[in-house]
Amino acid sequence: MENERLILVTNDDSVNAKGIHALVEMAQQFGRVVVVAPDKPQSGMGHAITINHPLRLFPSDLFGQIEAYACSGTPVDCVKLAISELLHRKPDYILSGINHGENSSTNVLYSGTMSAAIEGAMEGIPSLGFSLADFAPNADFEACQYFGAQILTQLIAHPISSSVCLNVNVPKLKISEIQGIEVCKQAHAYWADRFERRTDQFGREYFWLSGEFADVDQRPDTDLQALKNGFVSVVPTHFDLTAYETLQQMKNWKI
Repeated sequence: MENERLILVTNDDSVNAKGIHALVEMAQQFGRVVVVAPDKPQSGMGHAITINHPLRLFPSDLFGQIEAYACSGTPVDCVKLAISELLHRKPDYILSGINHGENSSTNVLYSGTMSAAIEGAMEGIPSLGFSLADFAPNADFEACQYFGAQILTQLIAHPISSSVCLNVNVPKLKISEIQGIEVCKQAHAYWADRFERRTDQFGREYFWLSGEFADVDQRPDTDLQALKNGFVSVVPTHFDLTAYETLQQMKNWKI
């Protein structure tokens, strides 16, 4: 149908991940779905794009009758290729996820899931990134589908700036245990990195990144606190990284 809503679905966990299949199932009730997702896991790729080797698209039958492609590149590559070479127009919405593991706080900076949604916002397309606080390959995504449909329904009825995407995180709880949906701000936190020094079978030294997530932000209105209290967190997210308060302060510099 010519006026049918067109929805692009992507992720960073690959076309094989359970999360993207759950998201496609949810998205179908809102319009025609086209899937373009990485052919292999791309977690932690951030906003990376492929510039040093060819990109390839492979038709996929993993989604039944839904038009779907596996891409050799990153989540952002998937969005760019879909818009430029497959859809031949901008989709009405971009949905990314459902990620296996939450993307709250500063994790958004590393997240391939959210970078795909941010790329959508950069293209002026209403976009949402969905994540579940459960890394298990067989995680239960029913709550994500239930609350994700509510959030997308509200976004359709009450549009926001197309340069803003929504970062949606769902706690690892059953639908009946979740307290509701909370629109909140991104928490200030960081990874306390630690590198393990190891040696491979050839005697060559290498390093393995580990560490712990340091939640230093105890404000009550953040995504981390919402998740801790059993709420789905929704953070309006912008690609403009300008520190506006500091910009005003620096106007006093004598330069």
